[in-house]
Amino acid sequence: MADDNGEPSDDLVPAILDTAHQYSIQVAFHIQPYKGRDDITVHDNIKYIIDTYGSHGAFYRYKNSMGKSLPLFYIYDSYLTSPEAWAHLLTPNGPHSIRNTPYDGVFIALLVEEGHTHDILAAGFDGMYTYFASNGFSFGSSHQNWKAVKNFCDANNLMFIPSVGPGYIDTSIRPWNNHNTRNRVNGKYYETALQAALTVRPEIVSITSFNEWHEGTQIEKAIPKKTPTRLYLDYLPHQPSLYLELTRRWAEHFIKEKEQWLM
Repeated sequence: MADDNGEPSDDLVPAILDTAHQYSIQVAFHIQPYKGRDDITVHDNIKYIIDTYGSHGAFYRYKNSMGKSLPLFYIYDSYLTSPEAWAHLLTPNGPHSIRNTPYDGVFIALLVEEGHTHDILAAGFDGMYTYFASNGFSFGSSHQNWKAVKNFCDANNLMFIPSVGPGYIDTSIRPWNNHNTRNRVNGKYYETALQAALTVRPEIVSITSFNEWHEGTQIEKAIPKKTPTRLYLDYLPHQPSLYLELTRRWAEHFIKEKEQWLM
């Protein structure tokens, strides 16, 4: 299935999993909104994904505090469906609950507005992520709010997954959105976001994004490139791999920090 902005991507998944496996990377699914998405269709999606790909070596499973390894799903724009409907799927007594079935998982909702924290809890989600790379764009994506969100999550046994990005510029597709542009400052914006994320001691940090070029959030290698309709941003005067190198450095730092937190 696809949303209005894309092609169905299911036929790409085997190649993604196979390639990831070669590099010891694991793949989690990010479920976008599509026409008619609700608790029932997502139940079908989860069943399909686990039945089709769950046995692949690169299919990501998260080990929870009970020692169970469960698939992890990010649900983008989860607020479009009511907490009551999500609870049918995600709470143990829901009419078509996946809890304690072969299709159980770790379900991460999108936090945009402050009020969503209580909705996400009532819906039966396991945690929340913030997605947007533009600090200040939403309540959830504002670094200054992360400590309060983490405290809420800790108090309610939820995971908090802050999302960090290297910068943001989407004016090639949203010419009116200039006020949300965030300059990369040669990697400093990214490092500031990473530091803000680590300060709240999360289990997982997500990165927006690997290759979402049209929102200017990509961290993959970039060289100078221009077409008749678009100028691609590059990382000059730095190497094309600047953001991958920063990511590696901070990932290593994160692993060491986590070991300290657990002591």
